[in-house]
Amino acid sequence: MPKKAEQPISFETSLQQLEQIVTRLESGDLPLEEALNEFERGVQLAKVGQKTLQQAEQRVQILLNDDKDAALTPFTPDVE
Repeated sequence: MPKKAEQPISFETSLQQLEQIVTRLESGDLPLEEALNEFERGVQLAKVGQKTLQQAEQRVQILLNDDKDAALTPFTPDVE
């Protein structure tokens, strides 16, 4: 049976998981193999987070570059 594709986790969730990993690693209580596994997972989460931030930055740049003469105005969400 084919494996289901995992849903990507949100940036906030990955950041929270990364913080938990750092806390566990800093405690010094993990056996070496488990610490290495946690470190590997942390590196993966950091890479995903970095990619997400880069994509967000690109989106902002695209939005700002559409009209270089446009004045910046405060964001006001639509009130329903």
